[in-house]
Amino acid sequence: MSQSVLEQLLEMGFDKERAELAVKKSDGLPDAMDWLEKNQDAPMEDLLAEEEAGPSVTKVEGQAASSLVCNECGKKFRSPREAEFHGSKSGHTDFAESTEELAPLTEEEKKQRLVELREKVEAKRANQALIDKEEQKRNEQIRMKATKESQQLKEELQRKEQLKEAAKKRQEKLEELEAKKRIKAKIEADKEERRRKAEEAKAAREGRPVPEATAPTPVAAAAPARPAAAHNEARLRLQTSGGNVMKTVPAETTLFEVAQMLEREDGITVSKFVQNFPRKVFEGHLDFGKSLKEAGLVPSAALIVQ
Repeated sequence: MSQSVLEQLLEMGFDKERAELAVKKSDGLPDAMDWLEKNQDAPMEDLLAEEEAGPSVTKVEGQAASSLVCNECGKKFRSPREAEFHGSKSGHTDFAESTEELAPLTEEEKKQRLVELREKVEAKRANQALIDKEEQKRNEQIRMKATKESQQLKEELQRKEQLKEAAKKRQEKLEELEAKKRIKAKIEADKEERRRKAEEAKAAREGRPVPEATAPTPVAAAAPARPAAAHNEARLRLQTSGGNVMKTVPAETTLFEVAQMLEREDGITVSKFVQNFPRKVFEGHLDFGKSLKEAGLVPSAALIVQ
């Protein structure tokens, strides 16, 4: 019978080592299932140690024992296996033999007990499945949060790289403009030198004295030239889906930096800027790399954010 009970327990999915110990410490399939349920969370080492120690049983002198009784709680048992099972559940270790004969369980009682134990096992498995599902859900949430944080960090690094690249392009553009100015000044100086030498050669051929270089005579009546206004800031009126947003920023700020400012401070994602008068559309890396001054948006401009 023990082999048959063991096979049934293994078919139910119980661990072989625990199932073998359950068969040894119980009397039949219901007791074995009950023992497994009560001791499912106990370490196997502790269960084996209890098995080696075993409960102490007081013998009945001069009479044949028909049952066992727990001296700690008074409960009676038909067999040593039932007493061991009770001891493993309750922790009681003081047992004595008894001459009282206990009526065995009827077949109907055994079947009913087996059905109840199987229902308990199924309910416990269903509950464990729910716990595992919740744990899996929590783990997935943790994974998604970590992925989101990693993506945000990656995007932040990309934004910083774009800002650095935009600043580099602005610097390169300024250096290019300065180089062009120097080249233009050099060309004008060379042109003036050639003109002076030509005048000197012509005067020498004609026998005239070489004209002295004279500085241009300023016109007395002319009013002094008014210096062009230097606009160092740009006032922007940004029309968004949530209303108008006013920003005052340095003239060298790029459109990309304005877009990042809107996303960071106002939660608005920008794909392009549109100016109605004059009609201009700013989008893409090339336009977003321009400063507000380069884009003609200084000293003020009204833009539609899309």
